[in-house]
Amino acid sequence: MTVQPRASVFQKNAVVVSNLRRAYGARTVIDRLNLVIGQGEFVVLLGESGCGKTTLLRALAGLDPVQGGTIEVPGRPAVVFQEHRLLPWETLWRNVTLGLHAADVRARAAAALGEVGLGDRLDDWPRNLSGGQAQRVALARALVQEPKLLLLDEPFAALDALTRLRMHGLVKDLVARHQPGVLLVTHDVDEALRLGDRILVMRRGVIAAEHRLTPDREIAAARAELLRELGVVVAGGIPSSH
Repeated sequence: MTVQPRASVFQKNAVVVSNLRRAYGARTVIDRLNLVIGQGEFVVLLGESGCGKTTLLRALAGLDPVQGGTIEVPGRPAVVFQEHRLLPWETLWRNVTLGLHAADVRARAAAALGEVGLGDRLDDWPRNLSGGQAQRVALARALVQEPKLLLLDEPFAALDALTRLRMHGLVKDLVARHQPGVLLVTHDVDEALRLGDRILVMRRGVIAAEHRLTPDREIAAARAELLRELGVVVAGGIPSSH
């Protein structure tokens, strides 16, 4: 089985990161990191816990300060976190349009919720949603802003396996339609292979490896290589750590 490439040309950049540095006291978490994500490109970031993945994402979102380097983003990024972060006292359409200033906010919310399969739930409440439905609303809230850069911080981690697969398909379709640049932070190698145009492995605050998925590359070989780079040895088809 081979990986099929996404049919898109990345003519513009969704983000350009140059020599980025982030430290907590004397501990450097991101060390002179460089990264470019093209508009419409789906980039997945893998790495062990504590390597700086979420710190990088928060810096790109403007949520954390940095000590050096530059981040160039055309417009405000949108973020979807592992937790949906919906306001329980607001209806779904008002949750989707939080921070959106336009005369037709309800119509935009209706369109965004329609894209994620919840177009008939505008006036419903977050308490009535399943976990997967709540994440769909969170995704609609991000995309209604029409961002050039979409940041996904393990948004599928808390979902059951079948719901996660459905969300993968939905996200791929929405990204193909709206063409934001995407950075997905995950620990799941199979998820990375399923979604990414390009997979980056982060180690000690830098991008240590990069993989581009091409039609002639076997998924099994790419998976084994990624697991090795993450410190996992596959023996007899069963992954185990060093």
